[in-house]
Amino acid sequence: MNKTIHWPSYITQMSLLLNVQLDASRQVELARQLARIADIAAPLMAYPLDERQEVGGVWKL
Repeated sequence: MNKTIHWPSYITQMSLLLNVQLDASRQVELARQLARIADIAAPLMAYPLDERQEVGGVWKL
């Protein structure tokens, strides 16, 4: 699965949802850091799991 996230839009939506005020310079830096984290995580997320390999369980109350 290969998804590209538009980080500035995500940051705008989440800041509105969470009622967090971010100035333009902080939004730019946050977008840069989120893109960097996504790049670091990409190889791990692309690692194929064996069909018999169980993924993390989902707990329901």
